[in-house]
Parts: sequence; C-alpha cells; structure tokens
Amino acid sequence: MGLITMGGNPTHTSGELPKVGSKAPSFQLVNSNLETTTLNDFAGSKLVLNIFPSVETAVCANSVRKFNADAAKLTNTVVLCISRDLPLAQKRFCGSEGLSNVYTLSDFKTGKFGKDYGLEILDGAFDGLLSRVVIVLDENGIIKYTEQVPEIGIEPNYESAIAAL
Repeated sequence: MGLITMGGNPTHTSGELPKVGSKAPSFQLVNSNLETTTLNDFAGSKLVLNIFPSVETAVCANSVRKFNADAAKLTNTVVLCISRDLPLAQKRFCGSEGLSNVYTLSDFKTGKFGKDYGLEILDGAFDGLLSRVVIVLDENGIIKYTEQVPEIGIEPNYESAIAAL
C-alpha cells in the first residue's frame, strides 16, 4: 500500500508502482472514440503515461497541457493521459483546449489499470480515482522512470520524465 497526501491529509493507494527496469503491465483502456486500446497498440514507441485523478481539476488539466506541448517536440514518443474520467469528457477537454499531441485513455469501466499499476486511491475525497503518477516506457515496454507525486495537488516533475526518454 502506498501513501500520498491530499491537502496534507494522508491518503492510501492500492499498492506500489511497477519497478523501474521491469516490463510494464499490459492494460485495456477506453479511448476518446469509446474503443478499447491496449499497451500493444503503442508497440515500438516510447511512452509517457501521464496518470491523474480527473481532467476537470486544475493541476490535472495543466499536466495534460504541459505534456501536450512537450510531446510536439519529441520523436517516436507518445503521451498517454490516463484517468477515470469518461472518455467523452476527456475528448471535450482536449477539443476545447486544442490539444492534439496526447492520447486520452479512461479506466472508467473496470478500474483494473489503477489496481494493476498500484495507484488507485483507496480513501479520502478521491477514493476510487487514480493518483498522480508519471511512468516512462522505452520502445520495448520497459519502465525507465516512475514518479508518484506525494501531494495530489502538486504537478509532476516534467523535466525528469522527459529526460528519462
């Protein structure tokens, strides 16, 4: 079980993040067209998994904007923005913001992604949502970098994530 804070209050997550150097667990998530998307769909590309509670919050929205800007400068790299928001809300957000360099994926159907990656929030106001995490994978799906932001209201370390690519 992991421990983060939300507004300074202790909040637990479902486990530990996958280890750097290990193969990323497979997943099935729903894209903005309501289609199932898997990790294998991105085989051969470097990946940044930008994981957060909800695109409807300021810090989460900022992370999508920041990674969208960074992704435009990267080669052979895909940024996946993952939350439990409905895919239609993710699509609306990216459309209204003009964001086209990131893919949004939702764990709304089963919550399995959050459990498998050990980052589902177990208590507090965001119980059942995903904690703020960045995971970087190489072209072979090997984890090169992880960061679980210790305070849910703080942005991730963008520079360290991009440097891990």
